[in-house]
Amino acid sequence: MSDSTSNGHPKGLYVLFVTEMWERFSYYGMRALFVLFMAKALFFDKELASEIYGSYTGLVYLTPLLGGYMADRYWGNRKSIIIGGLLMALGQLFMFFAGTFYQDISLAAPLMFTGLGFLILGNGFFKPNISTMVGQLYPAGDKRIDSAFTIFYMGINLGAFIAPLLCGYLGDTGNPADFRWGFLTACLGMCLSLVLFITLKNKYIVTPEGEQIGEKPNSAREVKTESVSAPVNSTAVYIWLGVFVGLFSLFYFVFAMDLIGAFIFSLTIAAPGYIITDPTLTKIEKERIWVIYIAAFFVIFFWAAFEQAGA
Repeated sequence: MSDSTSNGHPKGLYVLFVTEMWERFSYYGMRALFVLFMAKALFFDKELASEIYGSYTGLVYLTPLLGGYMADRYWGNRKSIIIGGLLMALGQLFMFFAGTFYQDISLAAPLMFTGLGFLILGNGFFKPNISTMVGQLYPAGDKRIDSAFTIFYMGINLGAFIAPLLCGYLGDTGNPADFRWGFLTACLGMCLSLVLFITLKNKYIVTPEGEQIGEKPNSAREVKTESVSAPVNSTAVYIWLGVFVGLFSLFYFVFAMDLIGAFIFSLTIAAPGYIITDPTLTKIEKERIWVIYIAAFFVIFFWAAFEQAGA
């Protein structure tokens, strides 16, 4: 049985609480400085800085579709969270180096865009997987689950509240050279999140019966289903990769979309297309994925629009 705290919640909840809190600290700390860094250190004009910021936050809310799929089929929640956290820590480190060499735009810009790529991918693997572990800490139908998610989201809000204050204080001093310290602080926050999760996951992130939560699908103790153990259909991969390339070319060259916009729209169509036509999925599974995708479509674009506040 998992250990419980005095208020009746398993200790694993608080492991997830602090893991997510420091990850959100890292995300919102960097976000608070990002546009300012581009405008004040790299001297990008406001329109370009806002466009880059908007593309970044839009992709951050799109890649969890990929991260959730990879976790469900191949990696499991735990491995996905660790890989995502490592990628985000590396991304923040690249942002630190971009801030360090800000006076050399030919070096700082590639460092920044590389960092953004790692942050986007890392968020996709991390974000959708940690919240799904909260409910598994409790027996089915447990009345504590609602309050558990309330506590969990308090961690998100706490990290988002502290991050701009600390990272902004260290990074936005009026001296462009100091932006790097804000990015380094965000990197350290992500590293702390990773250390806490890796150190405590095996002991506390377990089911009420003591089983590990979030293991690889093919190593879980549940009975393997055909949809989990079936091999990847390489033909479908090539077909939908071709669809993605075709859509990207259409949006980019014919409709003259910007690079990121063309990528987002192409991936939005091609990725679920591949999942839905996967022959290893049952009819019921496909119907459920359609429902999830439709709901996710509106949620993703709402939050992508909401995140433009940072610009």
